[in-house]
Amino acid sequence: MMHRLKACVTKAMKLLIGLGNPGSDYASTRHNAGFMVIDALARRFAVGQQARQRFQSITMEATIGGEKTLLMKPTTFMNRSGQSVSEAVRFFKVALADLLVIVDELYLPTGAIRVKPSGGAAGHNGLTNIQQLLGTDAYPRLRVGVGLNLGEGKVGKHPQMDQADFVLGRFDELEKPFLEDAIRKSVEASEVFVTKGLNFAMNIANAGEKEEKQPEKKAEKKPAINAEQKSEVSPTQPQA
Repeated sequence: MMHRLKACVTKAMKLLIGLGNPGSDYASTRHNAGFMVIDALARRFAVGQQARQRFQSITMEATIGGEKTLLMKPTTFMNRSGQSVSEAVRFFKVALADLLVIVDELYLPTGAIRVKPSGGAAGHNGLTNIQQLLGTDAYPRLRVGVGLNLGEGKVGKHPQMDQADFVLGRFDELEKPFLEDAIRKSVEASEVFVTKGLNFAMNIANAGEKEEKQPEKKAEKKPAINAEQKSEVSPTQPQA
């Protein structure tokens, strides 16, 4: 009887969800790096499978190392990605440890990737919406670098471009080999995430990489305060 019960137990579905914007106008843009990784995963692990429209997403079922996996590209546009993610999580009753969100990262150079167990949205509208609808930021994410090396250890957008225009633009020819390498590494990290778990995926993706730095806010210069004045000044409130 026990053997029969064990045979009936089904493995949990793993979700790999790449963020981006649908439509040809946004194809191959920096903001669609997540879509590019999902497409590469489909070419490797979902050969012959038919794409389906589910959970406000284009989805494909894949088997990765014997694990049932759903590949997803939300069609809600970036700032409503959480609608697709939350629907799929609820439907499959997926533990957040079995969810990997794949997203572009402006403050990583093109070619670099990171896997993290959780974290804030850092101004990314897709991650912000996911956090709102899941009610937490404690879910794994794979961040694919799309930024420029600006020198002196700084990474980000072109100095003369608006941030939205930059991430909705396309990679130039010199960046494409680095992008292809990042997609290859992202596929490898995603496979390891599904088959061995988050910690192994982090070891693969984050090995030898320096942590990215976001632009620092310039501190305002304040007049010196002598000992007598200090007692009259209230503590400064921390800034978000």
